[in-house]
Amino acid sequence: MSNQTSDNNKRIAKNTLLLYVRMLFTMAVSLFTSRVILNTLGVEDYGINNVVGGIVTMFSVLSGSLSSSISRFITFELGKGNIERLKTIFSTGVNIQLGMSVLIIIIAEAVGIWFLNAKMNIPADRMVAANWVFQCAILTFVLNLLSVPYNAAIIAHEKMSAFAYISVVEVSLKLIIVYMLMISPFDRLETYAVLLLLVGAVIRFIYGYYCKRHFEECTYHFVFDKPILKEMTGFAGWNFLGNGAYMLNTQGVNILMNLYFGVAVNAARGIATQVDAALKQFVNNFTTAVNPQITKSYAQGDLAYMHKLVCRSAKFSAFLMLFFAIPILLETQSILTIWLKTVPEYAAIFLQLIIISSFVDTVLANSLVTSMFATGNIKRYQIIVTTIGCLVFPFSWIAFQLGFQPEIAYVLYFIIYTVLLGVRLYLLKDMVKLPVMMYVREVLYRVLPVMIICFIIPMMIRYSMQEGWMRLILLCLVSTIVTAVVEYSIGLTKNERKFIVGKINNKNINNNIKDKYLKMKELLTKMGGVNTDNFYQYPCAFCLCYNKQVINNKQEAWR
Repeated sequence: MSNQTSDNNKRIAKNTLLLYVRMLFTMAVSLFTSRVILNTLGVEDYGINNVVGGIVTMFSVLSGSLSSSISRFITFELGKGNIERLKTIFSTGVNIQLGMSVLIIIIAEAVGIWFLNAKMNIPADRMVAANWVFQCAILTFVLNLLSVPYNAAIIAHEKMSAFAYISVVEVSLKLIIVYMLMISPFDRLETYAVLLLLVGAVIRFIYGYYCKRHFEECTYHFVFDKPILKEMTGFAGWNFLGNGAYMLNTQGVNILMNLYFGVAVNAARGIATQVDAALKQFVNNFTTAVNPQITKSYAQGDLAYMHKLVCRSAKFSAFLMLFFAIPILLETQSILTIWLKTVPEYAAIFLQLIIISSFVDTVLANSLVTSMFATGNIKRYQIIVTTIGCLVFPFSWIAFQLGFQPEIAYVLYFIIYTVLLGVRLYLLKDMVKLPVMMYVREVLYRVLPVMIICFIIPMMIRYSMQEGWMRLILLCLVSTIVTAVVEYSIGLTKNERKFIVGKINNKNINNNIKDKYLKMKELLTKMGGVNTDNFYQYPCAFCLCYNKQVINNKQEAWR
């Protein structure tokens, strides 16, 4: 292993750890706040907040494509080491987001308000509050949009500690929101929307301040570089198709559910989506640390290393997901009841289906999508993938019209995105020379058997014991142990197991080295004539401390 590769792996490990510390803190707070907010707002208002916010989220089909473009270009140029071009790209990215913000505000105010008031299935007495939520959601969305170039710079520089520290501030502010919501004399849904807007403004300022202080390229200057602008918007234009499909399949289906089943189903979907998002954080924190290395390795022409990262990212993401997915899938109703007390109808089945879908949509596909973005040549890929992915929305519409229950949308999503996984592999074989059989062998042949085996014993516990705290605790404990053992013994390759064992043993070795060092220093001090303050300068002594074989070989000489 080269020094560069070793440094990259260490950086990935460090950044992953920081992101997980951040995640555990934010998730604990979000789970608490979600419960309080649901009970404070009620199922109806919670559903209104979810579906109205979803209308605004629909506009991310425009912004998200440009956001991905900015992130890709910043990371790519860092891999190339071209600082002047990097400055131009950052400032161009800010210009793009400013223009997009104006466009989204115009469209949202013109089309969004009409759709909200004329088409949405919302109780008449809550329409004023719904409009408050809509307006605040637009402004919050714009603030997040303007933060994209700065967030992209943090990820590209792999300074994940910034996310960890800023997240502490963000979740602390959200805890304050919960308290203020409980004591507010005003309409609580309106109050909630306004407070979220204020938090968004504070976080936007902090991200901007941090980046300006730490990254040379993050000082904005107005530039108009037509070739770069054309390149970035061209990339974003084709990415627009993929984002459009995703929005139709998520927020579009959410609106369909509102039209056919009402806000109570939206509340259930909101709960399921939030838990799924929390689970995905375990995966996304790892992939966020890995993805810059995938893009940089492509920029440097190191495709072999890139292929290894893609496969390992997918495999380890699936293994991380399993630790939490198995207990939640088997004890869904119990966990939701403990968490929320009042569980909206359909929430349990929605959560089970969305977790299963996430394996093919996010867990196994994330690194593949990153490798596609790294090329910058995404036209053919997006046309094919989007054409197939868009089928979820019309098929769900037809199913609802035929009288199917709302969970059918998740079943259709899983089927179509499973097909898309195979399509992505086929396309990437040409785009980045990724061997399909390498992915199948290193990822699917490892993940699928592990997944099946890991479910067996927890399922036996699930169906052999009565529902209750004892079953829940035992199942979670056994599931964790079984998953760890199976993933290590079956899921990891021989070299990966050696690497893990080596890391564990290395800690013990280092402790032994320290002891030998101190003993050797003491011996030399007693012998006299040696300056032990500069002991590290003596190669022989260094070797004696670090190599047992050398100690044996030099034993007679030292006598």
